[in-house]
Amino acid sequence: MDVGRTGTVGRRALLTAGAVALAGCTSDAGGERPKAPSAAERAARAEARRRLRSVATAEALRERYDAVLAAHPALSARLGPLRAAAAAHATALGEGGTGAPVTPVDGRTGQTAQTGKTGKNVPAPTPTVSGPSAPPVAADPAVALKELAAAARKTADTHTDALLDAPPEYARLLASVAAAAAVHAYLLTEGGRG
Repeated sequence: MDVGRTGTVGRRALLTAGAVALAGCTSDAGGERPKAPSAAERAARAEARRRLRSVATAEALRERYDAVLAAHPALSARLGPLRAAAAAHATALGEGGTGAPVTPVDGRTGQTAQTGKTGKNVPAPTPTVSGPSAPPVAADPAVALKELAAAARKTADTHTDALLDAPPEYARLLASVAAAAAVHAYLLTEGGRG
């Protein structure tokens, strides 16, 4: 404690000690202290955070595809199937990985339909660019493809890093999605030269 010139306890030290004492004495209305989350609850929360990060990463790549398609519609035949795959990856990485399966409707354009719980096909949404979060796209299609390939590589790297501490089942899914993103990067660069 801080002892001043007169040998008394300083006001700051007294206030600090009082605040610490009050913090230790607080309780909820029932008089019980809140229970710490169990190991299972902590694991479930960590898993939910991991899935949210993975979905956000996959969604960012899908949004990048949407932005390039909006800026360069002539690339739709080439990018449509890759964009559909990126959307399917985001769905698979989401809540329990049990999203509705995405099935191709037209392989030439990459248009898809989702089969919902009713079993009916629902047309896939058209690519849209949303608000200020949409990434800027280069005016030159070749540059836009290179930037999209870089985004796919970054997505692959992020998913690869995330699988290191993921449970085995989810790690396998992350590894698969990371490999697919790496293939996207290849197809957007080297694969397009042939």
